[in-house]
Amino acid sequence: MDRNELEQKRDRLRERLASIRRDLDSGLDRDLEDQAQQLENRDTLLEIARVSEQELRDVEVQLNELDD
Repeated sequence: MDRNELEQKRDRLRERLASIRRDLDSGLDRDLEDQAQQLENRDTLLEIARVSEQELRDVEVQLNELDD
């Protein structure tokens, strides 16, 4: 992967993480059924965030290696 592709991937991962954070910060609905669904989705979002953060770290390491 070249620098441009890595930078694009980094930017996509940052956007994905920002979107997840917005979703997680939005709070719960008043309806209990909706809350249950939101809590299930929260677990999924947290896992996606964890994987995305690891990918972002890996991409940043690769970019730093290109600078050396």
